[in-house]
Amino acid sequence: MEQIIKDTTANPASLGLFGFGMTTILLNIHNAGFFELNSMIMGMGIFFGGIQQVIAGIMEWKKGNGFGMAAFTSYGFFWLSLVAIWLLPLMGVTKPDGASMGCYLGIWGLFTLALFVGTLNGNTISKLIFGSLVILFALLAAASFTGSASLHTFAGYEGILCGFFAFYEGAAIVINDKIGRKVLPL
Repeated sequence: MEQIIKDTTANPASLGLFGFGMTTILLNIHNAGFFELNSMIMGMGIFFGGIQQVIAGIMEWKKGNGFGMAAFTSYGFFWLSLVAIWLLPLMGVTKPDGASMGCYLGIWGLFTLALFVGTLNGNTISKLIFGSLVILFALLAAASFTGSASLHTFAGYEGILCGFFAFYEGAAIVINDKIGRKVLPL
C-alpha cells in the first residue's frame, strides 16, 4: 500500500528573496553614491543577506528544490564573503585591488549566468532577477577592472532595480499565499 505524504511546510523562497532583495537594494544605493559603505550595510550583509539566505537555502533543500538551495545558500555565502573582504583588511590581510575584485565579481557573474539559464523555462520575475544580476556583476566587475567611478555608479542604479525585482517576487509569494489567489503576478 502506497502512502502519499503531503508537504505542509511554508515556502522558504520569500524569506530568501527578501534577504537578497533588501540587502542588494541597500548596497546598491551606496554603489549609486547616496551614502558611504557603513555598518548598516555590513550588518544587513552578515545577518539578512548572509545567514538568513543560507537558512532559506537549507529550507529549500529540505523541500527538494535544488535551484533554490543553490541560489540562496550561494548568495548567502556571497554576502558573508563580501563583508569579510571589507573587514579582513582591518586585521592586516591585504586589501583586494581592482583586478582581484574584478575577478571575484566576474566569477560570481559567471555563476549567476548559469543560474539565469536555469530560469529560462520559469516565471518572468525570476528571469528579471537573474538577468539583471548577471548585468550587475558584469558592470561591477568592469568598474573594478577599469576603476571607472561612473560605471560603478551606473551599476548601483541597475543593482537597485535588481534588488526590487527580488523584493517584488518575495512580496508576491507572501501576499498571494496569504490572500489565497494571485494578486501580484509572477
